[in-house]
Amino acid sequence: MRESKSLDYFLLTLLALIWASAFFNIKIATYSYEPLTIAFLRTFFGAIPVLLLCYIKKIKIEAFSKDWYWFATIGIVNLVIPFFLIAYGVQKVQSNLAAILMASTPLTAAALAHFFTKNEKINLVKSSGVLIGFSGIVFLFSDDILINKNNIFSAFLILFGSCFYVIGGLLTLKISDKKNENVTASILIWGTIVLLPISLFFEQPWNLNPRLDSTLSLIYLGIFPTGVAWLLRFYILKHNGLVFQAQVAYLIPIFGVVLGFFILNEAITSKVIISLIAVIAGIYIVKKGSKVKVV
Repeated sequence: MRESKSLDYFLLTLLALIWASAFFNIKIATYSYEPLTIAFLRTFFGAIPVLLLCYIKKIKIEAFSKDWYWFATIGIVNLVIPFFLIAYGVQKVQSNLAAILMASTPLTAAALAHFFTKNEKINLVKSSGVLIGFSGIVFLFSDDILINKNNIFSAFLILFGSCFYVIGGLLTLKISDKKNENVTASILIWGTIVLLPISLFFEQPWNLNPRLDSTLSLIYLGIFPTGVAWLLRFYILKHNGLVFQAQVAYLIPIFGVVLGFFILNEAITSKVIISLIAVIAGIYIVKKGSKVKVV
């Protein structure tokens, strides 16, 4: 992996902002749509701009090539499962809480990257950073305003969903020699194929009478946090590595809390502020730890 530059951190911040905007849009989408339908339409609308880009750039899409099983597997692990779990969980929690819970990703990424990659070994400084950041997540579970007995299961589902993003990132490294647009388009195609029959069977979306704001949020979810953001994600993953890319989860809660407050008037408690401070401290320490060589 090449050394991260200013442009890389800018792209990481942009990715975080786009993904953070997904959470309040998911919340709005749940006003009218069920979780499987949200996951399906996210992948469907997300595939459209990516497929158009591949057509314009004349990039061959290999979704049904000899490597189809990689694309199908990544599509299920990286799209189908987390999209469903997060949409299901957001029904009962604030969108800003969902964004903060996603900050558990770097801890999982650092641990798995140590065992499954050659050049992203964990060290004391880096592990201290992710643990400090993760402590902010753990602290939130003591906030009765955000998490209680009625939604704690939903909170854990969101945490569980975040783990699949990391696993999907590891799987993507297996096909890192392929073009970014091709990989993104191929996994979106497979995600759509898998989710279509499941959503039709379990949720019968043709019976819905959706609100306009829910529909607009769902279209936005597909085009930006899914299509555009996934192109950015795979670019960063291929050029900077899994652990660097996973640090986006530290920035997501910061933007998620701000957007949730201004868009949905969601509560910001003192414990949320303390948690965000811990997350920001974790970002700084992880960044320093990435420069320390493991011998």
